[in-house]
Amino acid sequence: MRSSDILIVDDEIGIRELLSEILQDEGYTVALAENAEIARQLRNQTRPALVLLDIWMPDCDGVTLLKEWAKSGQLNMPVVMMSGHASIDTAVEATRIGAFDFLEKPIALQKLLSTVQRALKYGDMQANTSLNLDKLGKSVPIQELKRQLERVAKVKSPVLLTGESGSGFELVARFFHQGNTPWITPPKAEQLADAPLELLQKANNGVLFLSEIGQYNRRIQQGLLFLLSKLDRFNVRLICSCSRPLQELLVDPECDNRLLTSLSSVIVPIPPLREHAEDIIFIAEQILTELVESKQVPARKLTTAALNALRQYDWPGNLEQLRSIIKSLALTSESDEIDAPEVNKVLAQFRHEKPVEETGFDFNLPLRELREQLERRYFEHHISLENGNMSRVAQKVGLERTHLYRKLKQLGIKFSRRTVEE
Repeated sequence: MRSSDILIVDDEIGIRELLSEILQDEGYTVALAENAEIARQLRNQTRPALVLLDIWMPDCDGVTLLKEWAKSGQLNMPVVMMSGHASIDTAVEATRIGAFDFLEKPIALQKLLSTVQRALKYGDMQANTSLNLDKLGKSVPIQELKRQLERVAKVKSPVLLTGESGSGFELVARFFHQGNTPWITPPKAEQLADAPLELLQKANNGVLFLSEIGQYNRRIQQGLLFLLSKLDRFNVRLICSCSRPLQELLVDPECDNRLLTSLSSVIVPIPPLREHAEDIIFIAEQILTELVESKQVPARKLTTAALNALRQYDWPGNLEQLRSIIKSLALTSESDEIDAPEVNKVLAQFRHEKPVEETGFDFNLPLRELREQLERRYFEHHISLENGNMSRVAQKVGLERTHLYRKLKQLGIKFSRRTVEE
């Protein structure tokens, strides 16, 4: 099965064949599954562009299969549920889990074709983003980000996303986009000055996303100010991103403070990757899965040691750097498994370590004393880096907290037992 196929899952052979003939006549390629088990097998091979999934099947109902895909991270394609006698509650539950739409049997021809077209268009849009917000993990910072976005979504004001470069601004901005409405990102910022009304017309009743507004010159800023005054007229939701510190922009003579004032009513900070390092393994596996399923890289797998090596890195380039490095590793690896030495070799190119001679260690000391000096400096460095948060220090150095406390006492290092919540 190719990634461009539509997968039809239905236990009734007549319905499978009828839907298959209709869709093939429209130029689509189709794969068929008579039950949930065959659907699982096909889904494990590759990601279909769309799934038409019957709710009532003898071996496993469609809603249960939908839940399985959602739990395993395989619900990254649009799924349209089908049933001749499903309740409204069932349809609502399927939509809540992640189904794109619901078709009631018998399915009218035009209804089928229009739904398939909308679902495929939605799937293409989703595929253009490197990650889905739901796949950023379950850490405390990410859960707080989601709660803040849910609160902000209820307000019509423009939203300013702030954070470090590479923090995944666009995928967070996609949170505000609703299906079957425009999503507009101007290819050139100059369009804000040259044709602001044209941009608004294209984004009518949808979202206009502007990246890195901190790099705009005065002329483009003037165009954006004009555009801001017309948002209500076109019912456009404006989402902007900025990786430059706002304090820096306020004192920049090239920055129009009126623009910052207009955009600062709703600010959403995106945490850097190092602040939710516990999500790195999950995110890395999701990135690799998507790259493999979209045929951008050969089939590869990250070993446990490789994932731990990725987790221990600080990621100054955040999500974009993580994605770039995983893609590079998958393309250059000589085996199906990517191991820690390959990861460390790539990451070493980005590390700026001081030569041993500049570390200040006395190499004339006995080895035991020198080792204690090195360990003391090592733990003090990470405690300082994590602002005394011992939970994150323990994760960073790879020790259980009780073992970490015991080690610090042995080395005579003072510390405070702060928790993540603190």
